[in-house]
Amino acid sequence: MRCVVQRVSSAAVHVEGKAVGSIDQGLLVFVGFGHQDDETVIEPMLNKLLKLRIFADEEGKMKHNVVDVNGKMLLVSQFTLYGSLKKGHRPSFTGACPPETARSLYDAFLAKAEAMYPSRIQSGIFGADMKVSLVNDGPVTLSLEL
Repeated sequence: MRCVVQRVSSAAVHVEGKAVGSIDQGLLVFVGFGHQDDETVIEPMLNKLLKLRIFADEEGKMKHNVVDVNGKMLLVSQFTLYGSLKKGHRPSFTGACPPETARSLYDAFLAKAEAMYPSRIQSGIFGADMKVSLVNDGPVTLSLEL
C-alpha cells in the first residue's frame, strides 16, 4: 500500500463538475494498493496517517498530528502510485492491484478511517475521473509505503 500525503489548508475533489469531497485544514491522502496488498495493511497505514506529526506547534516545529489540530482527511484512490517508468516513457501499472480488489480494499480503508476518526473523513469516488484541487500548506508532501 502506498500513500502520498499532503498537508493542506484546503482541498477538494470534483467529479463531473460537482464537489464530492472537500476539507479545510488537514491531510489530502492519495491511496494506492499493490497486487500483494490485503486488508492487513489498512489499520497500520491509518495509524501512521493519524499519528504523523507534520502540523506546526506554536514555535513552528512539526509536533502535532491531524487529530491534535482537529483537521480532516480527504482520501483519494490513485492506482497510478504504482506506475513504473523503468522501461520506456509510458508508465506500466503491473504492480497495481486489479480494479475489483482495489475497490474492495479502498472501501474497507474508508470504512476503517471513519471508524477510527469519525466525522472527519471525506473521499473521492473510486474509478471516477476526478479533479483534485488543493492548497498545499508548507509545502509538505510525504510518501508512505507499507
